[in-house]
Amino acid sequence: MGISVNFYSCLCRQSYHVDGCKRRNSVHIFLSYFLLFNLFVPGVSAQKPGEWPAFHGSDRSNKSAETGLMRSWPANGPGLIWSVSGIGEGFSTVSIGGGLLYTSGTIAGQAFVFCYTPDGKLLWKKPNGNAWSTELSYASSYTGARSTPTYDNGIVYQLGEMGRLAAFDAYSGTEIWHRNLREDFDAEMPEYGYSESVLIDGRYLYTHPSGRGGFLVCLNKHNGELVWSTTGIPGTEGYSSLVIDETGGYRQIIGSTSTCYYGVDSKIGRILWRVDCVNQRELNLTDAIVYKDYVFISSGYGKGSMLIKLRSEGKEIKPETVWKSDLMDNHHGGVILYNGYMYGSGSNSRGWFCLDFMTGKQMWKTEGKGSVTFADGMLYMLNETGTVKLVRATPDKFEVSGEFRVPPGGEGLFWAHPVVCGGRLYIRHSDKLYAYSIAGK
Repeated sequence: MGISVNFYSCLCRQSYHVDGCKRRNSVHIFLSYFLLFNLFVPGVSAQKPGEWPAFHGSDRSNKSAETGLMRSWPANGPGLIWSVSGIGEGFSTVSIGGGLLYTSGTIAGQAFVFCYTPDGKLLWKKPNGNAWSTELSYASSYTGARSTPTYDNGIVYQLGEMGRLAAFDAYSGTEIWHRNLREDFDAEMPEYGYSESVLIDGRYLYTHPSGRGGFLVCLNKHNGELVWSTTGIPGTEGYSSLVIDETGGYRQIIGSTSTCYYGVDSKIGRILWRVDCVNQRELNLTDAIVYKDYVFISSGYGKGSMLIKLRSEGKEIKPETVWKSDLMDNHHGGVILYNGYMYGSGSNSRGWFCLDFMTGKQMWKTEGKGSVTFADGMLYMLNETGTVKLVRATPDKFEVSGEFRVPPGGEGLFWAHPVVCGGRLYIRHSDKLYAYSIAGK
């Protein structure tokens, strides 16, 4: 394992690629205020109603704090409030912060970040590097942005498909800083491009360039400067996004590579533990689910699911397998933990599942495959063919309380994850974004 450390430097130093001297000075004053503020603000917070600032929410649980939502839908589904087109190719979903919506997409070989008002009006659109392309025929339909922008304290962070990481003013779209992860950390181009949605925790930004000069890195979110980098993690890019856990006295960053899941000390980058996880394609796409001292891992292409117990022994953490199962080998649609049960779909074990968290026992299974989110005791299941179902989150039985089909017109499968926020359900497909009203009376 190799760790290089460049601890938090003064904000008066020049930021990376900030446009214009006057802009730098004003940005530094602005950022100095936020640095002082963030010294007294906890990092990843519990989910709050009306916000969804990052992929799978502020706490990365993919569970909305919204309440008072419709418990059933009319025959034709919830009402469509608005729809927009022109957001480009991609599978990026939306993030919501500061009263605005953010997403990303690619148009004519260029990656963009988009900002919309709550009524669907485009506020700004900014480029963020070139689009990823491939000569692999079977992957030609996978092109487009996958990284969802992360909103934090008036700044939007987004990782482009080719490794360009940028910070934008959330309200004007002005670029504050950027880095090229491939160049800065000696990284090969990931086979499917960069897909991760970056993690913000307090004053730090975490991402994995998957490079020889830094597989996982911690950056100063205010200017992009390196805090630490870790190079001892085996495998190549895993394509999942990072989550946070606190176990054994450590605040951990948990992620995946092509061959394993791992935990790293968020303060210095020391690897705390890892679990081998290799599927048929060497692609671990699903974010880990953490609960107390347990980590739930779901890996597609026939690998299945497993529950890991993290046992503390002094300063060391030892992962122990609680159970393994071939069921619910999640592709990339996400998994929900609610009241002791897991909900998600399988890849080779095709179908929607409910599994007991502590035992892996199957409670129910039904046809389908796709992505899922949660709010107010209900699951919002988006099948990759375009059907949305409202389902009670209960192990008793699979019970549908509403169903509708997203309007036709876009290309490719429905892989962007649904989002529930502010009494609305957001669905993205291809270059279109839809907002549905799901608030109760």
